[in-house]
Amino acid sequence: MRAYLDRLGIASPERADLDTLRLLHQRHLFTVPFENIYTRIGTPVELDEDVYVDKIVNKRRGGGCYELNGAFRALLESLGYRTTMLGAAPFKPDGVPMFALDHLVLRVDLDHPYLVDVGFGQGYVFPIQMDTDEGQQDPAGTFRVTKAEYGDVDVWFDGKPKYRVEEHPRRWVDFMPSWEWHQDAPESFWNTMDLCSLATPKGRVTLHGNRFLETEDGETTERILHDDELLEVYRTVFGIDLEQTPANQRRTS
Repeated sequence: MRAYLDRLGIASPERADLDTLRLLHQRHLFTVPFENIYTRIGTPVELDEDVYVDKIVNKRRGGGCYELNGAFRALLESLGYRTTMLGAAPFKPDGVPMFALDHLVLRVDLDHPYLVDVGFGQGYVFPIQMDTDEGQQDPAGTFRVTKAEYGDVDVWFDGKPKYRVEEHPRRWVDFMPSWEWHQDAPESFWNTMDLCSLATPKGRVTLHGNRFLETEDGETTERILHDDELLEVYRTVFGIDLEQTPANQRRTS
């Protein structure tokens, strides 16, 4: 996993402890974008460790939650961390959670259990402790973990429910139908717009189609980009080299 650490700009860690986990988590969010280019141009991605690690490390792309948290889990395990895959259900605007396997998060067991998530698009910069319901301050805001039904827990962000996390472990085969649905279903959020997003030390940068949004210290600005500008932003901001925009690749395929 030396190449993975190189992409994150991190030397080989000396210990698999909380400080290292926090650094890895932050650097991943600042380096590897949450993006759906492959899905949007009709290139399916298998839920296979070799596939998504190669995509992120060697092809220098990003991905969705299953890919990003799956690859991050492989990195953590190689460094000596104990991880568990958990299913999660983001809350809809009406306060009702989605289906349980709509999202994948990780639990890392150290002196306390910690929730790890580098694949949500907008979340906590540092891992959050799972066995306390006290507010936890993070550069992104205030997070709380509260008990829910059947042993599950709810994660709250600035007073609003973010997602419900299952208590019991999951296997890759459990997530495969959900990933296939997200890649194939026209109504899936993952398949409705070209999306690329990356956390920054002061906020976030996001592409929605040709709309470029920059959030810094809580203030958001927006620009509409032409194709040549769009390719330049993909390259310089997100580190993704494309010969054509996703929209033009769809037109010519």
